Amino acid sequence: MEQEQQQITITNDFPSDDHDYLSGFGNTFESESIPGSLPRRQNSPLLCPYGLYAEQISGTSFTSPHKLNQRSWLYRIKPSVTHEPFQARFPRHDKLVSEFDKSNSYTTPTQLRWKPKPVDTVEESAPIDFVEGLYTVCGAGSSFLRHGFAIHMYTANKSMDDRAFCNADGDFLIVPQKGRLWIATECGKLQVSPGEIVVIPQGFRFAVDLPDGPSRGYVSEIFGTHFQLPDLGPIGANGLAAPRDFLVPKAWFEDGSRPGYTVVQKYGGELFVAKQDFSPFNVVAWHGNYVPYKYDLNKFCPYNTVLFDHSDPSINTVLTAPTDKPGVALLDFVIFPPRWLVAEHTFRPPYYHRNCMSEFMGLIYGGYEAKADGFLPGGASLHSCMTPHGPDTKTYEATIESGHDAGPSKITNTLAFMFESCLIPRISLCALKSPLMDNDYYQCWTGLKSHFSGEGADSKGNGV
Repeated sequence: MEQEQQQITITNDFPSDDHDYLSGFGNTFESESIPGSLPRRQNSPLLCPYGLYAEQISGTSFTSPHKLNQRSWLYRIKPSVTHEPFQARFPRHDKLVSEFDKSNSYTTPTQLRWKPKPVDTVEESAPIDFVEGLYTVCGAGSSFLRHGFAIHMYTANKSMDDRAFCNADGDFLIVPQKGRLWIATECGKLQVSPGEIVVIPQGFRFAVDLPDGPSRGYVSEIFGTHFQLPDLGPIGANGLAAPRDFLVPKAWFEDGSRPGYTVVQKYGGELFVAKQDFSPFNVVAWHGNYVPYKYDLNKFCPYNTVLFDHSDPSINTVLTAPTDKPGVALLDFVIFPPRWLVAEHTFRPPYYHRNCMSEFMGLIYGGYEAKADGFLPGGASLHSCMTPHGPDTKTYEATIESGHDAGPSKITNTLAFMFESCLIPRISLCALKSPLMDNDYYQCWTGLKSHFSGEGADSKGNGV
């Protein structure tokens, strides 16, 4: 049956508030930019409304358990298969790693810290978009073997014009630190500001515009699994990241001829390019549960101890990518937001620690409660498996000096986060040799002195 003719208006505006999105986590959504463009009662009719093509994108195997199965149906003006053959990108992007081994990365148990990479000093004669500005810091495992993770950072000063990026290796969790991102995806548009995160699932094509000019941020990538909300256990049914606060784009599309449009695909850590004559953002309607989404970290409901001792950081997990072993994450995304500290007779900053997990930290704004100096917004640190870490000397001494009479206090103007993994990361060469490496990081602890009084022990250290 022919569709009724109607005036179609395409807007280039990016959504500005929560009402411009669909809400929920793990829901089955549906959205259409033209009324009647979404087929009813079946996924792949002989003739789709408005002459659209039906195309499925699968984020899990067909036979994955129903509760884990993720897929969406896209109804598009032209199918995504309509492109020229992929060619290896030249020159190579030699700062991206997805296969972590001795040939391209290194191991060290030393505590590492990097200073922020400047973005305001980049000359206009050296335009760098999101793809060009992406570089790997560390990771473990293999995208080919579908198990592992990578942590990247990015600096960019140019929007992605006439090209889109597709990551065939895994899911991206992007944490902008400076500058908003306007992200066009096959499901619609997302505006992501510092203090928010966005997840782009494996296989989705997207393009990043920079409305505020130079931009900087962090990216975690996971192979072979997807992020989910953590189990709340004894916390109960409410708290941490509420499912309704996750936002999904509404259908939006581009039509018309775009000669020379380029799709850049990351595949096995290598970049490939293919040309086509149309925008990949030509999806008029879609439905499913495999979708990009964003989340405002200011809506997170943190938990903390209310009497004594310091809670483990896992209490503030936003998203987790599980392994087959219960309670062990391939990657956790944890935040340290503004919150009250009220514990009595307690060392309130994070405790000194050696961890079987590895911890990569970043800072979006403000300061971090365990580091009085040196850890700056846009910077990063890495404390690998069983590497000791904890508050620096200034933080420890100031906390001890406050004594037992410290009343309730609120940590404000801060937003730090952590990517934590059960795998031991290897460090990329560009990160290890970076001029931004803080080679004096270890000195933040060298001032820690002994406060041992010797009471309760004999001269040989034996208990009495």
